Amino acid sequence: MKKLLLTLLAIVACGLSAFANVGDVNGDGHVTAADVTALYDYMLNNDMTYYSTADVNGDGNITAADVTFIYDILLGNVQPDEGVTEYTVGGVKFKMVDVEGGTFNMGATAEQASDAFDDEKPAHQVTLSSFAIGQTEVTQELWQAVMGNNPSSFTGDLQRPVEYVSWNDCQQFITQLNQMTGKNFRLPTEAEWEYVARGGNKSQGYKYAGSHIIDDVAWCYSNANLTTHPVATKAPNELGLYDMSGNVNEWCQDWYGSYSADAQTNPTGPSSGSSRVVRGGSYYNNARGCRVAYRFKLGVNNRVSYLGLRLAM
Repeated sequence: MKKLLLTLLAIVACGLSAFANVGDVNGDGHVTAADVTALYDYMLNNDMTYYSTADVNGDGNITAADVTFIYDILLGNVQPDEGVTEYTVGGVKFKMVDVEGGTFNMGATAEQASDAFDDEKPAHQVTLSSFAIGQTEVTQELWQAVMGNNPSSFTGDLQRPVEYVSWNDCQQFITQLNQMTGKNFRLPTEAEWEYVARGGNKSQGYKYAGSHIIDDVAWCYSNANLTTHPVATKAPNELGLYDMSGNVNEWCQDWYGSYSADAQTNPTGPSSGSSRVVRGGSYYNNARGCRVAYRFKLGVNNRVSYLGLRLAM
């Protein structure tokens, strides 16, 4: 490890360019030998400061392989994903992942098997344009930076997802966030949400978001001890998105409605309704409720401790 660190220091001293985002363990906006030191601190001292960024290669584990990955970045052997944009609001950083549009089958597809509910049928073809999606659920830290309060039931760690927020609360949060950033953040449509949960154009056809094994990717009823957990502490899916299955359910923009068998392009749901779509599993759901096709509905003023949000734009 020491020899590798010295080698990295020499590389940086020679002026090789560094890349942001992937490999930026210490969060300073650059990939340098300092990130190896931060990773070294985590691995030897269990320094949780760097936990959420220490899994550099995205394999769900934090090992010497992550040090090697940073080494490869600095040598130019790998190119970090350039489709991740970092934003800062009130000193709080969050990341949006660019998603290439495409066509997919939405709803009760074959891998959902007998677990599919009637409202996931019929499976139907959907084509989407490109968009961006939050790498994680909105954290308590980000909500507090924007709104000046923390409505969550499970506190004590601001990296937990915000919850106990209604659909209307989320609209107020997004309006304030857009005023602060000059951007156009929004909730994802239901079709966008399912597309990215399935892995977009990189989909491997998993039942859950990133795996056929629920415990690999989701904090759910069987492993979460009936509480939320800090975001990005389970493995990501094919697009590098965390907690699409489990932790907290997520509001979508659409009114809830029945599916049609007709092919659709950029669907936005019914024009009116009484309830909005909720997606993703939560710490309170069993495996069946954490599948990528699972959906349910709630009124716009409902607040529950297992429901939060993820940004889109």
